[in-house]
Amino acid sequence: MLGVPREADRKAIKDAFRSLALQYHPDRNKAPGAEERFKEIAEAYAVLSDPKKRAEYDSHGFAGVAGFSPEDLFGGIDFEDIFGGLNFDFGGAGLFGNFFRRHAGPPRGANVEVDLSIPLERVASGGEETVRLARPVICPACKGSGAKAGTAPRRCETCGGSGRQVKSKHEGGVTMQRISTCPVCHGRGSIIDQLCPDCGGRGEVAREETLTVRIPAGVEEGMALRIAGKGMPSREPGGTTGDLYVVVRSAPDPRFERLGADLWRSATIPVADAVLGSELEVPTLDGTASVTVPTGTQPDAVLRLKGKGLPEFGSKRRGDLYLRMRVHVPEKPSREERELYEKLRGLSGKKNRWSW
Repeated sequence: MLGVPREADRKAIKDAFRSLALQYHPDRNKAPGAEERFKEIAEAYAVLSDPKKRAEYDSHGFAGVAGFSPEDLFGGIDFEDIFGGLNFDFGGAGLFGNFFRRHAGPPRGANVEVDLSIPLERVASGGEETVRLARPVICPACKGSGAKAGTAPRRCETCGGSGRQVKSKHEGGVTMQRISTCPVCHGRGSIIDQLCPDCGGRGEVAREETLTVRIPAGVEEGMALRIAGKGMPSREPGGTTGDLYVVVRSAPDPRFERLGADLWRSATIPVADAVLGSELEVPTLDGTASVTVPTGTQPDAVLRLKGKGLPEFGSKRRGDLYLRMRVHVPEKPSREERELYEKLRGLSGKKNRWSW
């Protein structure tokens, strides 16, 4: 499941789990099947990283670990040590248990996504960025009830608090039911006699917040960073608030094009420099670098500056900077230039006509 040999040590197992979890965790990967794949990876790591569980698995296979609860499996794992700073939706047995029982209890509030555009320098260094967010929150005056402080909603007598009306009809020995929204409470199941003046009975108010987001060095294009509890409030009492996902994008940069951890740039040189070679100063994220253009450089040749790209997320490796060489041919050469080019053509022994 983790792609490690049977004799792999704990470090190899941990590294394999981290790499796969970064790929499939639902906080980052929204593709169908990613969540199930992540569960399998997490369960495999929980077993293989614990000597006792691993021994049970080696002796009895899946039957040896089939009875473990999420708390049994993940209680001894420090996920913050593995994924510190990414705010993934786990951090111990309790949170992991909630991850596998996400649909139990009152429904969670909806998650919210916002885009954050950052310069390449921030991608390279990591650090903190701010995000401004306007979202509804539970009204602090009425605690979400919608009723004026000191009062409380009362149960709707028409629907008995269900928010629905059920009408039965018997025809030919068959009972038919028609279910409709209660016209008195409009589906709430309760009636508010005195509305909260702060929220007008909605139970929520709009609030603007400025949040600080920690950007990991080498953050990948389109990576979603999770901020727990900063999404939409639940529509039902007792439900938890959804999460905020900050989707990180690289801001356009006139100097470079980003491709993963690598950077690309075009450099235009005169014909003479392409023929004879030259030295070229090019910008990098760390300043400038001197590049040797070799003799006989052809149009569209690519020169590589090793380690001058972006950090590779989750590793110590750094990408490269690639220079795609463009050769500038004068469109209107001067008289002196034409004379020199004619001499150059004469050296080749050819006239002004070629056969192909």
